[in-house]
Amino acid sequence: MFVDCPTCKTPVEWTDSNPHRPFCSDRCRLIDLGAWASEDYRIPSQEPVSEDDLIESLQQQNID
Repeated sequence: MFVDCPTCKTPVEWTDSNPHRPFCSDRCRLIDLGAWASEDYRIPSQEPVSEDDLIESLQQQNID
């Protein structure tokens, strides 16, 4: 089975003989690790709602 290296998109055979899988090389693995360390990979989220804002929002819904 072949997968694309997440860093450079080179096809890589998914076998036990590849110590870097899913990456094609140690270089690509370290590039990815560096991206994680510098927080380049993020999951978008919204700011948490404060308790006061939540109460105000619920009160507005009850008024309407």
